[in-house]
Amino acid sequence: MTQADFLAADFPAATDMPDLDASGPGRFFNRELSWLGFNWRVVEEAENPRVPLLERLRFLSISAANLDEFYTVRVAGLRELAHAGNTTPAADGLSPAEQLTLINDNARSLLETQQRVLVTLLKEMEAENICVLRGPDLTPEDRRYLEEVFLTQVFAVLSPLAIDPAHPFPFIPNTGYALALQLERIKDKRPLQALLPIPAQIERFVALPAPDGHHRFLPLEELLLLNIGSLFPGYKLKAHFEFRVLRDSDLEVEEEAEDLVREFEVALKRRRRGEVVRLTHSAGAPKALKSVIMEELDVGPEEVIEINGMIGAADLKELVLDARPDLLWPNFTPRVPERVTDHDGDMLAAIRSKDMLLHHPYETFDMVIRFLQQAARDPQVVAIKQTLYRTSRDSPIVEALCEAAEDGKSVTALVELKARFDEAANIRQSRRLERAGAHVVYGFLDLKTHAKISTIVRREGNQLVTYTHYGTGNYHPITARIYTDLSLFTSDPNLGRDATKVFNYLSGYAQPDSLSNLAISPTTLKPRLLELIAAEAQHALDGKPAAIWAKMNSLIDSEVIDALYAASQAGVAISLVIRGICGLRPGIKGLSDNIRVKSIVGRFLEHSRIVCFGNGHGLPHKKSRVFISSADWMGRNLNRRVETLVEIENATVKAQIVSQIMAANLADVAQSWVMGPDGTFTRPPLEEGTFAFNCHRFFMENPSLSGRGSAGAGDVPKLTHTED
Repeated sequence: MTQADFLAADFPAATDMPDLDASGPGRFFNRELSWLGFNWRVVEEAENPRVPLLERLRFLSISAANLDEFYTVRVAGLRELAHAGNTTPAADGLSPAEQLTLINDNARSLLETQQRVLVTLLKEMEAENICVLRGPDLTPEDRRYLEEVFLTQVFAVLSPLAIDPAHPFPFIPNTGYALALQLERIKDKRPLQALLPIPAQIERFVALPAPDGHHRFLPLEELLLLNIGSLFPGYKLKAHFEFRVLRDSDLEVEEEAEDLVREFEVALKRRRRGEVVRLTHSAGAPKALKSVIMEELDVGPEEVIEINGMIGAADLKELVLDARPDLLWPNFTPRVPERVTDHDGDMLAAIRSKDMLLHHPYETFDMVIRFLQQAARDPQVVAIKQTLYRTSRDSPIVEALCEAAEDGKSVTALVELKARFDEAANIRQSRRLERAGAHVVYGFLDLKTHAKISTIVRREGNQLVTYTHYGTGNYHPITARIYTDLSLFTSDPNLGRDATKVFNYLSGYAQPDSLSNLAISPTTLKPRLLELIAAEAQHALDGKPAAIWAKMNSLIDSEVIDALYAASQAGVAISLVIRGICGLRPGIKGLSDNIRVKSIVGRFLEHSRIVCFGNGHGLPHKKSRVFISSADWMGRNLNRRVETLVEIENATVKAQIVSQIMAANLADVAQSWVMGPDGTFTRPPLEEGTFAFNCHRFFMENPSLSGRGSAGAGDVPKLTHTED
């Protein structure tokens, strides 16, 4: 199969949709339903026989965690609007209440599917000697072992709670999990209603003794039920059910906050007490006890979902066992770029010789860490500036910044406090940096700083040289092992000055008067995108080859979508790789004939943002214009965040992005889903035993073009040639 075949095979011909008003809201697909569609694709990977068994279990766990976060943020926001009587429609014309109805129907079906898939996976795991047991499955030896586990590892953490006028109903936090118990006193049959919160500090699955090569687990809730007599002496259990709570987790921060850190600490406490937006419970709940729980949590029937299976399926990640590598993806060790090795590990020397683009996780993220560690220890480095949106708890990047500050270097860290669910961690990191002597900046109250920039200023001879890193992903060494992202390292003076101006903007609020290469949100990035799309449309109207290739997580901004529709109608061939949300409807005659959309869901999480314009020469071509970005094409990224769009001018890096990275993404068949005009995604049929190109495997096996050293010159394959 040729490259042209690859690029054409997945995409059907344009469809006529006469009932669709191409000028009305119907030209957009609903954001929330599109996100649910992505999570359906994640669940379907849990059923994919080409995926190793425990990786399928991981996909199921991810889908459950995704759905939890969706409810605590997106559904919570819609619910608040609907309760306030807000009927303002979204871009697709649906009001908040209409969206909630569709979401709840879809999500209930998704939850049922998750449980069905789980039953299948547990059977397959049992065949591989990994068993999840229930109380009746236990032997007398198991019970004796578990009694010791309960007394030594669980009992002291538990807080059994009666529900009566003398005992106020306890607070159940977000994602809190509990047993609701109907008990009876043995001596006089007096009833007692009680709660037993299941502590999140203890792992959900208790390991049991097992022969070599076997693994046996008991869910924690089963262990608690076995020991009710120890928790409520003199009572017997008459009935019970399990339930789990999701709460509104959006933060509201006062606009006039005098101390932003303190305001966020207060807001985090308010988050814990957000309204309940979903209550899931196990099947067979006694009506009276269930009514008490619903009343105390102030939830109505529309917010309650009965689960015939496992509550809190996100915890299944605990059963992805490192001890069974035969049931996991084959081991993969990220590469160290040859050019860095050629320079004896000296990152600054490697960058000084030529711009370098690393493709994570295929090239190790350790190079980003080394970049900063080397700077911290280099006596010629005088200053380091760094943005931090999300990072790990024991971050080696924060450690390097602290080391540099303690050594007397000027260190400025932009810490984003508004990174959802990482606010508390970022507060801790900011205080650690301040103690080390770094300048800590929090940016804007009304804008999130999502840009990924790092600069190192080094004294070389009689001048200061700036080494800059622009990334598409977070400075997070753990997620960098599974997220596909790009890291551009450069000593180009223009890119260095642009980065410095962005840092000055973040710390001093003064917008840059001019940027040589960079466009930034919320000021110039969106206008630049619209300008580039319009220019490509003009090339098509002028009879020149015209094409746009783009890759991102989400596409929802209505102005950008309309610009792409206009470009399609002008004759621009547009190929989009959108992992998650897509509000654009492709392949509609008269509207989006020339637009094709696919989603890649596989071993690694697609996260990089790339856009390529043919620039009157088509794609691929050495005269094309190529950009990497921290921003998805969403209103929040383009209008309410500080983001970057960096044009790639180095020829080798440009070829790497267009002819290697983007071409492989477009060529992928094994992990791809194709979007239809109705917003649904379908997987191309794959015949057993036939070759299906897998872009993740290609990247694992082939080094990046710009990271080549002297020994590897000319050995790196490209999927397409760059024409003259």
